[in-house]
Amino acid sequence: MSLSRAFSFVQRRQFSNSRQLYISEGDSLPNVQVQLKSPGETIMTQDLFKDKKKSILIGVPGAFTPGCSKTHLPGYIEKANELKSKGVDLIACTSVNDAFVMTEWGKSLKAEDAVTLLADSKGEFAKALDLSFDASGALGNHRSKRFAAIIKEGKVEKLFVEPDNTGLSVSLVDSVLKHI
Repeated sequence: MSLSRAFSFVQRRQFSNSRQLYISEGDSLPNVQVQLKSPGETIMTQDLFKDKKKSILIGVPGAFTPGCSKTHLPGYIEKANELKSKGVDLIACTSVNDAFVMTEWGKSLKAEDAVTLLADSKGEFAKALDLSFDASGALGNHRSKRFAAIIKEGKVEKLFVEPDNTGLSVSLVDSVLKHI
């Protein structure tokens, strides 16, 4: 990110009256270490997305939660071949859960061949995206807002953030497919 763009981003966060402070279309993804199938198997987010022409990144509040397990992620699993036929190289899903939970969740949904699951165990990626919220009342800690993003060569091309953090409307696979 150029210095002037970085200053603009910081300035927007500090001085804007706008409620939208999170990552924006055109921004590069932050470079944060996430876990894959175990805590020892990690990857930096920019490394994962940088060489992909087009990717989908999904953020969910929690593995094994009803909306995430019954609707959100299953939609992307079911339509993975359709997304890939439209040029999507990678479909990834991140959640503030540990790698073991994410791996078992993926197995339970048969996501292994369709979606790469990314464990953001400390919530650092969600915070860097400015897409975290306090879910301590229901889920025990800060969690990722529900979102989807079309990523092109490591930059956000289109962003779909649920207005209430957890709803199931704008970030569903059919909404994203309309923009690919």
